[in-house]
Amino acid sequence: MSWTVEYLTEARRDIAGLDPSVRAQIRKGIEKVQENPLPKTEGGHGEPLGNRNPVNLTGLFRIKFRNLGIRVVYALKRSEERMVIVVIGVREDDRVYREACRRRDLYNQ
Repeated sequence: MSWTVEYLTEARRDIAGLDPSVRAQIRKGIEKVQENPLPKTEGGHGEPLGNRNPVNLTGLFRIKFRNLGIRVVYALKRSEERMVIVVIGVREDDRVYREACRRRDLYNQ
């Protein structure tokens, strides 16, 4: 069973700003994880994030695209079986994780 995927407005802008070939790879990866976005400890594909100074990302998950250097950070709404994409970006100096923390706080994800 597939979960519903929802993008924050900023995350839509993130993906729209990528090269079309990269965008296709990102969407394909999200579709794969969408089938079971739960944490790996629960049999899913999700990689849980935690409290890493200076940002606390507890409760959020990531998808790593190593060959692209891109990270997708998402939140789960388990009761609604919804996967909310918070940020899509390049993992340079953990900027993508700081932005994920900012957006989570802004949107109460």
